[in-house]
Amino acid sequence: MSYRLHAILSAALFTLLSFGKVSALEPMPVFSSAVMAMPAPTMPDPISISPSYDLENPASYLYPEWDNEQSISNYGDLKLPDTVFISMEGYRMPTDDSARITDAFGYRPRRGRMHNGLDVKVQIGDTIRAAFDGKVRVADYQRKGYGHYLVLRHPNGLETVYGHMSKKLVEENQVVHAGDPIGLGGNTGRSTGSHLHFETRLAGHAINPALMFDFPNYSAVTDCYMYVSKTAPTYYKVKKGDTLGAIASRNQTSVSSLCKLNNMKSTSILREGQTIRVK
Repeated sequence: MSYRLHAILSAALFTLLSFGKVSALEPMPVFSSAVMAMPAPTMPDPISISPSYDLENPASYLYPEWDNEQSISNYGDLKLPDTVFISMEGYRMPTDDSARITDAFGYRPRRGRMHNGLDVKVQIGDTIRAAFDGKVRVADYQRKGYGHYLVLRHPNGLETVYGHMSKKLVEENQVVHAGDPIGLGGNTGRSTGSHLHFETRLAGHAINPALMFDFPNYSAVTDCYMYVSKTAPTYYKVKKGDTLGAIASRNQTSVSSLCKLNNMKSTSILREGQTIRVK
């Protein structure tokens, strides 16, 4: 700093102190301009479905009525929001020990249809337990389908399905709690070996249970599962060598659904570069 500038600053400070404008012990005033707060970003408000304690009519905020005759998969005009958060709070694994998955969720090319759940290896007579608190909506038998099966509705919005059991231990409209015995492992209905067929559904929409339940490691995959509705059409560009069966398998749908969406037959010839709707 030059001698001349130092002298000017010293004189100015002496003048201020002499007139009592600023005390030597007081901090120099700080001047700042007002800062306008930026508005918080807005996002869509998804419905968050958390457990409640109304087990007499669980998830009544989502389902219009309690109906023991309602189909597992068809809820008619019931519309879901685009995003739903499903709490895993209070869950219980449906089997007593870690278990091997013998068939995964997804399209089965050999049978030309979807497999809407997991097949979990159990022995005949093994205890099957409720995955959450809830209420038994369906307790029935299908000779060419689920065999002895149960549908439980839970306060978090899910319905869980337990199929091919040898015996049901609960009745329709019975309140159950997570971990309660509800049935015994079996090989009834359309089944080729003892196992538990386990489904997780939201208003009839099948969700891959492996996204929530890790049977081999006997734990939950997440604390809260986010379901996102697939309402927008999805398209696929046919590649060389593609077949309807392969495309259906890759996109977790069925050949019949592809034919319906694209007004074609199962025998229709696909052209490389052709665009078809898959969902």
